[in-house]
Amino acid sequence: MAGQGLPLRVATLLTGLLECLGFAGVLFGWASLVFVFKKEQYFKELCEPHAGPLGNLSNATEQADCKAQDERFSLIFTLASFMNNFMTFPTGYIFDRFKTTVARLIAIFLYTCATLMIAFTSAGSAVLLFLAMPLLAVGGILFLITNLQVWVGNLFGKHRSTIITLYNGAFDSSSAVFLIIKLLYENGIPLRASFIFLSVCSIWHVGRTFLLMPRGHIPYPLPPDYSYGQCSARGIRKNEKKPVEPENRELQSEELSSPNGEHPGLVPRQEPRSFWRYALSRRFACHLLWLSVIQLWHYLFIGFLNSLLTTLAARDVVLVSAYTNAFAITQFFGVLCAPWNGLLMDRLKQKYQKEARKTGSPAWAATLCSTVPSLALTSLLCLGFALCASVPVLPLQYATFILQVVSRSFLYGGNAAFLTVAFPSEHFGKLFGLVMALSAIVSLLQFPIFTLIKGPLQDDPLYVNVTLVLATLLTFVHPFLVYRECRAATGSPSATM
Repeated sequence: MAGQGLPLRVATLLTGLLECLGFAGVLFGWASLVFVFKKEQYFKELCEPHAGPLGNLSNATEQADCKAQDERFSLIFTLASFMNNFMTFPTGYIFDRFKTTVARLIAIFLYTCATLMIAFTSAGSAVLLFLAMPLLAVGGILFLITNLQVWVGNLFGKHRSTIITLYNGAFDSSSAVFLIIKLLYENGIPLRASFIFLSVCSIWHVGRTFLLMPRGHIPYPLPPDYSYGQCSARGIRKNEKKPVEPENRELQSEELSSPNGEHPGLVPRQEPRSFWRYALSRRFACHLLWLSVIQLWHYLFIGFLNSLLTTLAARDVVLVSAYTNAFAITQFFGVLCAPWNGLLMDRLKQKYQKEARKTGSPAWAATLCSTVPSLALTSLLCLGFALCASVPVLPLQYATFILQVVSRSFLYGGNAAFLTVAFPSEHFGKLFGLVMALSAIVSLLQFPIFTLIKGPLQDDPLYVNVTLVLATLLTFVHPFLVYRECRAATGSPSATM
């Protein structure tokens, strides 16, 4: 990287991590924020007091039936999590079309509006949360998108999957921000002050946008004279005019070359296929099913957590607060867990590509093979998380929290990394957005499931849990089919992607 070397790349990486860690995925700390909202009497009018044995209403607050209040909070989270995923498709298109600066300015605007709106809401205007939380989610996911794949990850070449999963882990861990807000609230810092501070931080986002981020996309593979940042606006425009070949072409031309540097000639160069050819492929459909089922588990658990803990703790507010804090603290470890997934993929990718050079197998198949252990391990972690979450024992939830955060950090990091190696890079923004948007439709099931548990099932989620555990077993089909595809391709060197 002429003129701009490792220090600038490291600065871009670290500030991007801080951005994702502190802002992008705060939505997933919803359980901590719900605890504060309940303290602030949001939707309290929906609670129905229970009379005591002699009709005494003196303990109405402790004995209140707040199912309707819980359902209202669940509906807000369902809407926000739906928008978090569904809007990834149009925002991915915006990013592909208008590039980094425009996408980031939109993210900053949405995020600032959301934090200001939450800051100035009260119990009387709690309905504004239906608008504020989706805006917060969409702004956060745009922050993540502008730091993924053909952006910052491309600055680190062979370590791309590690960087991508690291960013996704930071995205997950930012849910701990709402824990900090909860702890500050319990120590006398008003909710309004915390969210005003988050709004003021937008100044930092604007500064990073113009000083440390490219105006457009960071190409892959990275040109030797590529530069970016405030000092190279002219260079960026020059570099961006150069056509960038899809990753699978780069793999065919560079990574499939024989040891003496000559091309084996077994894989003819292919014209790039259209976006819809990839979007309608079996590989994409299986990945969508894999993501949707596992994600539904996570969203349902996060949205249902406050109600679950309240039931298991027999409405002991102090105990509920302690377990909520424990859950939020474990979320911070997502940033530590996720890179191991990417590191695994990067190491396997290098190993399989060396073998491909020796055997003449397609490079894309070798790269795709590196994703199989990651996909299978993520499914296994989700299965363990699902089984623990299905057991109604309060102390066991500590194990559930740990498995949940590890599973989720592997899920989203693995999702982004899989899309980067399984499909051409010029379609990544749209494919990433499409898979998230379609999985968002499946995530809408969380609200009717929540209503079913709180209503007809009378707070007994056994049947729902058994059904979802069986659905989780289906996710193992995806890594199995990817493995079969890789084996078939390596057995037939002339196969093409």
